[in-house]
Amino acid sequence: MSLRNSANHYICQSYSDTMKHNRPLRKILQLINLESDIDEYENIHETIEKELVFKGTNLWILVFAILVASVGLNMNSTAVIIGAMLISPLMGPINGLGYSIATYDLPLFRQALKNFTFAVFAGLLASTAYFAISPISTAHSELLARTSPTIYDVLIAFFGGMAGIVAITSKKKGNVIPGVAIATALMPPLCTAGYGLATGQFTFFFGALYLFTINTVFIALSAFLISQILKLPIRGTIAEAQKKRINQMITVVLTLVLIPSIYFGYLMVQKEKFTENAAMYVENISVVEGNYLLKHEINPKTRTIQLVYGGTLLTEAQKDDILERADEFSLRDVNIEVEQGFSYSDLASRNSEVETLKAEINRLNMILRDRNAELTGIAATREKGSDLLAELAVLYPEVSGVSYAQTLNYIKGRETPDTLALVMVTTKGKDLTGKEKELVGKWLSTRLRTTAVKVLFNQ
Repeated sequence: MSLRNSANHYICQSYSDTMKHNRPLRKILQLINLESDIDEYENIHETIEKELVFKGTNLWILVFAILVASVGLNMNSTAVIIGAMLISPLMGPINGLGYSIATYDLPLFRQALKNFTFAVFAGLLASTAYFAISPISTAHSELLARTSPTIYDVLIAFFGGMAGIVAITSKKKGNVIPGVAIATALMPPLCTAGYGLATGQFTFFFGALYLFTINTVFIALSAFLISQILKLPIRGTIAEAQKKRINQMITVVLTLVLIPSIYFGYLMVQKEKFTENAAMYVENISVVEGNYLLKHEINPKTRTIQLVYGGTLLTEAQKDDILERADEFSLRDVNIEVEQGFSYSDLASRNSEVETLKAEINRLNMILRDRNAELTGIAATREKGSDLLAELAVLYPEVSGVSYAQTLNYIKGRETPDTLALVMVTTKGKDLTGKEKELVGKWLSTRLRTTAVKVLFNQ
C-alpha cells in the first residue's frame, strides 16, 4: 500500500470512528442534511420546467395577479397586495434561471429567460394600463415603500429564494412557496414600475424596477447555490472556458446589483441612527430652567431638529446650552432651530386683554338686560289691556274697548316725572252714568294698585 493510500485509509477510519463515538454530532448532521429529503432529480426538473410556461392559464393568472396588486397599491391595502402575491406565478421562471445555470442546461436557461422577459413585459403592460385609467393617482405608503431598495431587500430575496428552491427540491414540498412569494414581494415593485410609467414619474419607475431586479437576481442566485449544494446532475455539456465566462457574468451581475443596495442600506441605517439619537436628545432637553418643550419636529432628510418652548423667556445662554447638548448625542452636524412659543410675560399681557374683554362683555350684558326688560314691559302692557277689557266687560256689558298705556307725567317744579297709568274706556250702545264712571275709576285704581290713574271715556 502506498503512502497516499495509507493516509486516506487512516483519515477515513478516523472519521468513521469519530462519528461512531459521537452520536450527538451524527444526529445534528442528520437534522441539517438536505440530501435526505431530496426528491428524484427528474421530478425536480419536471417541476421547474412546468413552472416556466407563461401561456394560457398561467398568463391570465399573472395578468389578474398584476391587476389585483395594482388595485391594492392604489387603495394602499396591504391585505390585497398580499393576496396578489399569493396567486402570482412569477417565481417559476426565476428559479428556472438559477437552476439551469447550475446544471448548465442552456436550452432551459433560454426558455426561462424568454418566458421571464415576456412575463415582465406583460406585467408592466397590465399595471401601466390600470394606473393610466385609474382616477386615483396619489402615491400612498405602499407605493413609496417600493422605490428605495436597500441591502436588506437583498437579504430578504436571497433567504426567501433559498427557502423556495429547497421546498421545490424536497419530496414533501409543503406550503413554503406562498410564503416565499409574500416575503420576496415580486409583484408590488413590478406594479409600482407600471405606476411610474403611467404617471410619468420615472423616479418611481427606476426605483421599483431596481427592487424587482434585486429580487430576481438573488432568488435566482439562491436557486443556483442550492442546486450546486445538492449536486443536481449536469444536464448539458459545456467547455471549461464557457463555464468560466458564465461564472464571471454571474459575478458582474451580482456586483452591479449589490453595490447600489449597500449604499442605500447605509443611508437607511444613518437615517435610523439620526432619528434615534435625535429622539434621545429631545427627551433630554424637554425641560430647561422653567421652559417646557411644547413641540418638536425631527427631519432626517434635511438633518434638522425644530424645538418650540413655552415658559419663561429663553435667554441666549440657555439657547446656547440647548445647542451644546446635541454633541452628547452625536448630533454635531445637525441644524437645530430653537423657538419661543410663548412666555409668562406674554401670558400676563394676554390675561390683561382677557380681563378687558370680560368687562366689555359684562357691559353689553347689562344693556341687553335693560332692553329685555323694556320688551317684557311692552308685552306685559299688552296683556294687561286685554285683561282689563275682559274684566270690565263682565261688570259693564256696554264696555266695548279698553286702551291701556303707561306714560310719564311731567309736573312743573319737579325734577323727575311721575308714572301715570292712562286708560281709555270705550262704550257702545249705552253710555255710562256719572256714578258708573266714578266706580270704574275706583275699580281701576284698585286693580292697577296705583292712585296715579287717568281714565278717559269714549262714548
